[in-house]
Amino acid sequence: MKFRIYLVGTFVIAVFIISCVQSSARKIGVKQANINGISFVASPNKLLQENIIPLKNIHANHASIMPFGFIRNLNHPEVVFNTERQWFGETRVGAKQYINMLHQNNLHVMLKPQIWIWHGEYTGYLKMDTNEDWMTLEESYGDFILDFAKLAQETNVEVFCIGTELEQFIIHRPEFWNRLISEIKKIYKGKLTYAANWDEYKRVPFWKQLDYIGVDAYFPVSEVKTPTVKDSRIGWGSWKKEMEAISDSIDKEILFTEFGYRAINYAGKEPWESDHTIANINLEAQSNLTTALFEEIWNEDWFAGGYLWKWHINHKEVGGEKDNQFTPQNKPVEKIIRSYYFEKN
Repeated sequence: MKFRIYLVGTFVIAVFIISCVQSSARKIGVKQANINGISFVASPNKLLQENIIPLKNIHANHASIMPFGFIRNLNHPEVVFNTERQWFGETRVGAKQYINMLHQNNLHVMLKPQIWIWHGEYTGYLKMDTNEDWMTLEESYGDFILDFAKLAQETNVEVFCIGTELEQFIIHRPEFWNRLISEIKKIYKGKLTYAANWDEYKRVPFWKQLDYIGVDAYFPVSEVKTPTVKDSRIGWGSWKKEMEAISDSIDKEILFTEFGYRAINYAGKEPWESDHTIANINLEAQSNLTTALFEEIWNEDWFAGGYLWKWHINHKEVGGEKDNQFTPQNKPVEKIIRSYYFEKN
């Protein structure tokens, strides 16, 4: 009996030491290569080899694949997904085809099923009026996420994201999220994250159950029309301290589940702004803000990498210097991304 107790005690001590070493490794700068990712926008078409070449040209090593489920409005409890009316890339079959093509090209994948609320209403405000509707939403959302968790396991996806910017859903139904994570872990054996908005991630209660602290990194860093790299780097100061503190307290790395800037004036003031009526174009602002993010964040020990927002399948036909949207494709900022992804690969 004493010998058995000794063995058990030795095993526990060994596990504890290994855990401490792994925890300390991040703090002393020993870490895996960064996730140099892009967010692949779903398309009506299949992914072809020619669509992957531009990813290799910028030295990306990860891609986020985003099938969609749809909700009628902020008070509606049912998620509609995997229908014939959706684009190919938004469906289970399409997501599988994208994943397989990327894996064949030695690119890793985060599968990130997302909710779209009609008219583009913010998902963080999704909130039911009755307990009955909450229960319907839980069942419907659970079906949506678990179906894609099965796909993630089937295709050996490296990272699975359990939700994107669902703050009110999490606040009001914390027990559901604990159950959902447990159910996902029965199905999927890879790494898990959740994509919290930049002003939400501090309040997410279940980070310890996941592998990464996922942040959609639209932090305001400058109120200048055309911020310089120096201006933008200074603007990251308080946000860096905040992220490092949270990473240390939970002992998980921060993963930017989305990051990027539009090519518009004041792009660093409200980087989440997606208003399509904005007509001005500011390629320098996009370039400077992106450079500052790489210089301030990418080398941090508490940082795992990120997925650039956003990348379209038809590379030759999108972006360009007359486009003021988020995509870096065929803009000066694409060369900046290529340089940093090459350096950090």
